[in-house]
Amino acid sequence: MADAVATQTIQDGGQTAIFRFTNVSDGTGESAVTKIDVSGLTTNPMTKMACNSVSIEKIWFSNIGMGVKIYFDASTDVLVIQLPADWTDELDFSEFSGIPDNAGSGTTGDIQFTTVGHSSGDSYTIVLKGMKHYTNPS
Repeated sequence: MADAVATQTIQDGGQTAIFRFTNVSDGTGESAVTKIDVSGLTTNPMTKMACNSVSIEKIWFSNIGMGVKIYFDASTDVLVIQLPADWTDELDFSEFSGIPDNAGSGTTGDIQFTTVGHSSGDSYTIVLKGMKHYTNPS
């Protein structure tokens, strides 16, 4: 079996992307699973430029029994934040334009999750709001 996971795109607009992620674990857990693939996000409606990264502006989460590490994907993944087990909170980074992708070498712009201390029946619900950044289309 595998963890029962779901991703819901709430908004994918010109500047903002909002997603809801859920996981009910069977004890398997997740390891460096891509949750936001920037290549799949809509292009800028005015310039038609492709999204190449997302700054994390807000995170709302509820973790029951397990924690979640959020990473920027790169040759060596960069830890953004660890959301603790058995905790519910809202984290707001919008006052300073969010946490930018600083992954460096081999960065993809994608965002990944890894669960920590997971066991059967543990769960998380995470809502993430990001600001989209663009490059010229190739």
